[in-house]
Amino acid sequence: MKFFIDTANLEQIKEAQDMGILDGVTTNPSLMAKEGITGTDNILKHYVDICQIVDGDVSAEVISTDFEGMVREGEALAELHDQIVIKLPMIKDGIKACKYFTDKGIKTNVTLVFSPGQALLAAKAGATYVSPFIGRLDDISTDGLNLISEIRHIYDNYGFETQILAASVRHTMHVIDCAKIGADVMTGPLSSIAGLLKHPLTDIGLEKFLADYKKGN
Repeated sequence: MKFFIDTANLEQIKEAQDMGILDGVTTNPSLMAKEGITGTDNILKHYVDICQIVDGDVSAEVISTDFEGMVREGEALAELHDQIVIKLPMIKDGIKACKYFTDKGIKTNVTLVFSPGQALLAAKAGATYVSPFIGRLDDISTDGLNLISEIRHIYDNYGFETQILAASVRHTMHVIDCAKIGADVMTGPLSSIAGLLKHPLTDIGLEKFLADYKKGN
């Protein structure tokens, strides 16, 4: 299972990278704005800065909602760095743009996916990643994890190579549950990854080991 961090915060990205377990980054205009990154030139530069920190794929989102605009923005983003993945919305022109980029050998991430049918269309268009938003489904009392399971079943039925990128991960149990179901990738805040380190018995055991060591020295 690949671990992506969903942020535009360079310090958090560096921290995850330094742990040695980071496989990529996802971000979006909202996360950019949260870090005070605004204006096209600044946003493009920030994507390059992220690529220089991590070794894996970095999803960069288009803001256009028409095919021509997505192609124009996507091509500009793809030229920034070879780690850039074009993030496209799950709409008709987004699927059309996905097929366009796939045919050109450019990686894509189809985002804002909330149903198995949408995920099936993304795979048919050759998406590198499909991003079902499990946290947002949970927010409206719908089982986001069940969506991951349904997509996994469909993709396995037909051998689709599109990777299931569990997005809108909110906490550590989301990570564990997605791993059990078979998501290829998770993306969430640093806290959802760092939380995997924590267990009270680990803390108690380490404290005892250190105390016993000090007794003998």
